Amino acid sequence: MINKGPHGRTVSFATKNPHSSASFDSKYQVEFLLIHLFSDRTSSPPMSNNPIITLNIGGTLFHTTQRTLSATGPTSPLASLPLPSPSSPPPFFDRDPDLFSHLLSFLRSGFPPPSSLLPSLLAEAEFFSFPPPLLLKLSLPLHFNPFSLSPSLSLPLNGREHISSVSISPSSSVLSVARGCKVTTFTPSLLHKSTVLTPLPFIDTVLPLSPSLAAAGAKDFPGLHLVNLLETSPAKVLHWSPHPSQENSSTVLAIGYSPNLLFSSFESCRRNSSAILAFDLEKFEPVLEIGRKEIFAAEIDTAIPSTKLSWINNLGLLMAAGSHAGPAGFSGYVKFFDTRSNRLAYEIQEKNSDCFADVAVSDSLLSVFKIGVSSGDVYMADLRKIQSFDNWVFIGEGGRRSGDMKRKEGLGCKIECYEKNVFVSREGEVEMWSEAAMAEGEERVMKRNFMGRWKEGEEKKKITHLAFGGNRMILARKGEMCLEVWQS
Repeated sequence: MINKGPHGRTVSFATKNPHSSASFDSKYQVEFLLIHLFSDRTSSPPMSNNPIITLNIGGTLFHTTQRTLSATGPTSPLASLPLPSPSSPPPFFDRDPDLFSHLLSFLRSGFPPPSSLLPSLLAEAEFFSFPPPLLLKLSLPLHFNPFSLSPSLSLPLNGREHISSVSISPSSSVLSVARGCKVTTFTPSLLHKSTVLTPLPFIDTVLPLSPSLAAAGAKDFPGLHLVNLLETSPAKVLHWSPHPSQENSSTVLAIGYSPNLLFSSFESCRRNSSAILAFDLEKFEPVLEIGRKEIFAAEIDTAIPSTKLSWINNLGLLMAAGSHAGPAGFSGYVKFFDTRSNRLAYEIQEKNSDCFADVAVSDSLLSVFKIGVSSGDVYMADLRKIQSFDNWVFIGEGGRRSGDMKRKEGLGCKIECYEKNVFVSREGEVEMWSEAAMAEGEERVMKRNFMGRWKEGEEKKKITHLAFGGNRMILARKGEMCLEVWQS
């Protein structure tokens, strides 16, 4: 029997008695030929288009392909190795072959290596100039185990200025620290750092956007400054003006980030108007004005600016929160904006004696959490039921704290969400809230675990900043010129 195969090839099959013993061999030969001829040939290109490269890493030879090494990006020396030649020895790199074997396995499979090797592998990846997306994939939170977090090292900071902001880039795992007018940046391995001066006399908030760029702002000085972290070139300054006739003198209270947009909360120099401005991440041109507020008569609450911005990727919403302490006590709001339609999707008003001292949103848990400024209790609101929101749900064990609500137990406490966990700082300690496994349909239950408990008599200074990225928790303490790094 003669059939036409792909590419005009002729295939002949001999027909035999199906009851004969040779028919099985013939059957499998036919199946093999059909699979071979009708498979997608483009998925397995000839090896001539993907030559084998041999490398000498610390005296150990490694064999891989040019395509595997090209995944390291155009800036890596591994991607530009010459083709093998019989007359030339393999290129030599004076590095650890055991670590390189894990990097090579990561390049081949895409699966992250063991978490215990992560710091050393990040250092190796930086040596070979891996691009930021690859470094981020290498340090993804797959390694993060909150129950095994422990202090691992301290990062000293030069100078006398106290730490005013700590942030980790969501796109490159770069750590940035603001102190006075300076921004200090650590690479993902934490082995290398650089410090640049900014035009701002003092920085209140900083957010690294990439290994070479950070956004910085201040409450008392105008403009959102884009700081070049690698060069001494002047920073680009982004402004918002409430009215065209007014000069660009609005200050920055918060910075946020989504995969496509940079958000900044501005307040006018007269403190009578505020808005959130969204900039595109390519040219940093303003594309959207969100939640503009103006003071009307004596209604000060109508113009409370947003002091915290968080992007909820699973819902495509921007959370903006702000609070104010006045003669009548604390008041504030938590709003959720749909940036596609530029409309307010949901809003939670805080006009009670236990307004939030700090608030954070969890993309993984689809919930927003707050610390009561008076009680110090932790509360939760489920974003899946936000349209029928009635009141915050107390998630503490036992009952709410009793006592004098004027003591402001939650003042100065910090709350941050990372993965499926909520972290709360109280003075010098950290507590973690995690979701308990419940049957389907039952109410969500959060359980508390204590971290950083110290020996009796040992004092730890108050925690002022919390930041998370990869398998790390970063702490800053009041009056200390260093960062604590906790790793899992």
